[in-house]
Amino acid sequence: MDLLPDLWRQDYWLPPGVTWKDMEQLADSDRPLPQDLLIALPLALGFVALRYVFERFFAPPMGRCLGVKNRLQVTATPSMKLESFYTQRSRQPTQSDIISLMSVCGKTQRQIETWFRLRRNQDRPCQTKKFGEAAWRFFFYLAAFVAGLACLIDRSWFWDRSECWRKYPIQPMERAHYWYYMLELGFYGSLLLRISVDIKRKDFKEQVIHHLATIFLLSFSYCANYIRIGTLVMLLHDSSDILLESAKMFNYGSGWRRTCDALFVVFAVVFLVTRLVIFPSKIIHTTLVLSMEVFEPFVGYYFFNVLLMVLQALHIFWAGLILRMVYKFLKGQLEKDERSDEESEVEEEEDDKGGKENVDQEGDYCWEKSKDTLNSKLSMLTNSCVLNNLTNHRASVADRMRKAQ
Repeated sequence: MDLLPDLWRQDYWLPPGVTWKDMEQLADSDRPLPQDLLIALPLALGFVALRYVFERFFAPPMGRCLGVKNRLQVTATPSMKLESFYTQRSRQPTQSDIISLMSVCGKTQRQIETWFRLRRNQDRPCQTKKFGEAAWRFFFYLAAFVAGLACLIDRSWFWDRSECWRKYPIQPMERAHYWYYMLELGFYGSLLLRISVDIKRKDFKEQVIHHLATIFLLSFSYCANYIRIGTLVMLLHDSSDILLESAKMFNYGSGWRRTCDALFVVFAVVFLVTRLVIFPSKIIHTTLVLSMEVFEPFVGYYFFNVLLMVLQALHIFWAGLILRMVYKFLKGQLEKDERSDEESEVEEEEDDKGGKENVDQEGDYCWEKSKDTLNSKLSMLTNSCVLNNLTNHRASVADRMRKAQ
């Protein structure tokens, strides 16, 4: 019971010398209240429902316009024993598991390995599902960026970062910024609710950390009235996310390779500039250094900056993947999104193995065909030699008979 009052101690949330009574100078409608965050949960559920409608009715026709097509997949032959092992034990059987399955199912090792490869491919998401996800994120980030820019471009702190801390924390909150915060918070809450059923990507753990850090960052910055700097952080992130999702949309379509490549190049430049240059030099510098010109450090100051540092660490991680993609792009070897277009490295290895199996099968077929041809030629040659010998033998016998007569 004593934990909740301790959580709202003013020295946690407010700079030294400022009390909650000082915050009451602002009307309740003009200052952020912790209970305002409760609206984020119904907003998150609303985004989940809206996304279902969008992916069900709007994304498919858009995908058809861009030429999005699902790949043809060969289904695995139904097998109750293999299916039971696949669903209950492992999708990747070990060598000992394969040996035991061979005795149980009466199949060869090659047949079991092929069955598991085909079965795993059946669970991989189709192109239309990937396109629907990318399109949903694209339209939200686009709407959020346009709305955020419209409500910030004429504000003083958009152009002068020192204005973020003028008279802090007794700063009135505008309703436009309130809704900007709540909608972004609800959207990231919906991503966290859906992350278990969404496409599982290579950076799944990093995505979970990113969503949690973003939710904590938005919630804390709202309660501590870091609204001004928080809106700048959201606007900066949305600017590059628009380009990323649009590049994915064209990547899933057919005949849009040049458009996808152009968007990817623009995205890479914008991401590296905004996340590795502007974010640390402007945003983090503002919260770490410029804020100290107005107030002394307190618990909230350290907590807020730690969350910003976590985001920056994720930016560096993703920048490394993007630079790898740029390197491959310049060498003309870029085929896949290093971050997330494929679900896992294991699946990529399976495709390689599948390709090798197909090559092996084609090689076996070609060898059998060439062997048959060789056998037929040898038989023809043998028959020809036998006939020639027989003809020569008959001719020599006839010559000896004529000489004897």
